[in-house]
Amino acid sequence: MNDLMMDAARRSVRYVDSLGTRKVYPSSEAIGRLHELDQPLQDESADPFEVLEILDTIGSPATVASASGRYFGFVIGGSLPVALAANMLAAAWDQNAAIYVSSPIGSVLEEVGRKWLLSLFGLPTESGVGFTSGATMANFTCLASARHAVLRDAGWDVESQGLFGAPPVTVVVGEEAHASIFKALSMLGMGRECAVRVRADDQGRMRVDSFPSICGPTIVCVQVGNVNTGAFDPVKEICAIAKDHEAWVHVDGAFGLWAAASPERTHLVSGIEEADSWTTDAHKWLNVPYDSGVAIVRNPADLGAAMSMSAAYHIETGKRDPWDYVPQISRRARGVEIWAALRSLGRTGLAHLIERSCQHAARFAEGLTTAGYRVLNDVVLNQVLVSFGDEETTNRVISRIQEDGTCWCGGTVWQGQAVMRISVSCWATTEEDVERSLSAILRIAAEEGA
Repeated sequence: MNDLMMDAARRSVRYVDSLGTRKVYPSSEAIGRLHELDQPLQDESADPFEVLEILDTIGSPATVASASGRYFGFVIGGSLPVALAANMLAAAWDQNAAIYVSSPIGSVLEEVGRKWLLSLFGLPTESGVGFTSGATMANFTCLASARHAVLRDAGWDVESQGLFGAPPVTVVVGEEAHASIFKALSMLGMGRECAVRVRADDQGRMRVDSFPSICGPTIVCVQVGNVNTGAFDPVKEICAIAKDHEAWVHVDGAFGLWAAASPERTHLVSGIEEADSWTTDAHKWLNVPYDSGVAIVRNPADLGAAMSMSAAYHIETGKRDPWDYVPQISRRARGVEIWAALRSLGRTGLAHLIERSCQHAARFAEGLTTAGYRVLNDVVLNQVLVSFGDEETTNRVISRIQEDGTCWCGGTVWQGQAVMRISVSCWATTEEDVERSLSAILRIAAEEGA
């Protein structure tokens, strides 16, 4: 066991060390070798060292270097060294963080993480917090709590009685709401297409003057950090309208909620403390390994009613039982890496991480604008949208950039127009990474006649 773990550690270190020099996207040759893994399962056991050798030799070259400082696709932050190391230790612990007695350390670290996160975001200290697999499941958890609360207030117990015959629930979302909101609504039985959509402005922000009249059980979903522009819905104004009608307000802040931890960006999230639930994703901007969403609900009783369960093997300890706050029962101890990252960074380190990303995004926008290309969004956070002309040219430039491998940026469609999106959210991104990537982007765009 010791030798095998040391072999895995050496291979892991070698892989991380290669991130600064390798191409961000794997070569076609590396991807082509993946077929070697698709073999019939053999009858006899294999040497564990040989298994690890195969995985490293074939698998490592075929990975996307999303932990690289030059990966700007989607909103994916690479793992902080301390978070990666904590993840490796947690894997060795192999904890089932379902209840306190199955993992006291898992329970305690979640409770500490709960307090730290609420303090960082400026949210009510008594709020309940669940640690989920990602922002989609965090949205699901928060919206399940919202569904419970608004139907309870209408005299209906949805957990016991289900939705058949229940009072109708109105869901209000922005025109540019993230797809994970609609997926959560569909899983909750409230329907993807039933939500009332509010018109958005040219930055994707919900327009308050287009907000509908509401009455009865209502859930309003606002967004802080549009996945394309980084823009923030006017949460304070929307909360004021919603509260006049006793509606529940949910904040989808998968990456944008982290702006609350940066003094230079806190103004962007003004009013979030007036909402009823909040979602964020720790892998996006806290830079911990994947499988680390966070669901926050102002009234922990609402979260508990929607998520808690009873079982024959439940042992009452008076301590935190993680399964009372999330859909899953058996799961890994997700609080480990969050605790390690926050303990390592502190408030100042986290603020600097966020602000550096925003400054890097501003530099991309400046360089692209100076070169004559059109940046379509106000760069208020870490997202940059750029057009290289018509749709065909823009898509061709994006494809060339991805093939080049200096950096990786994705394509998207913004208000009917094909554009390239640059998302900066990795602790490892340096000024040199930005300049190197910007140079490659401008070179390729010029070669393509953009």
